[in-house]
Amino acid sequence: MKVVIYSHDADTRARVRLAIGRRPAPDVPEAEIIEVATEPALFRLLDAGGVDVMVLDGEAQPAGGMGVCRQAKDEIHACPPVLLIIGRADDGWLATWSGADMVVSHPIDPRALAGALADLMRQRGAVAKA
Repeated sequence: MKVVIYSHDADTRARVRLAIGRRPAPDVPEAEIIEVATEPALFRLLDAGGVDVMVLDGEAQPAGGMGVCRQAKDEIHACPPVLLIIGRADDGWLATWSGADMVVSHPIDPRALAGALADLMRQRGAVAKA
């Protein structure tokens, strides 16, 4: 299952990649991780299709993950589910505005991130089977 990680920060992308591992839970497919550092690169991938789940860094610069999520949900037909990493718990309402499917907070808790991503992968798998 293709999982895209979007952040301008290589360290954040590495922490997300480590939290995911080969697969975030035993009952989901292996994650084929694709890292992107820029908004244009992300939208090129989405336009090409085949992305199953996205992990977006809400603190990414210059285009934050919340705005990118909102744009993707508005513009991409059958937009993949989004796990949004927010800077603080109080930003949860903005994550709702953005259309994120699930939210975790910085600093990244590997178990919480892997659990949330696994849930989205299960949902995506169920939709693909239907």
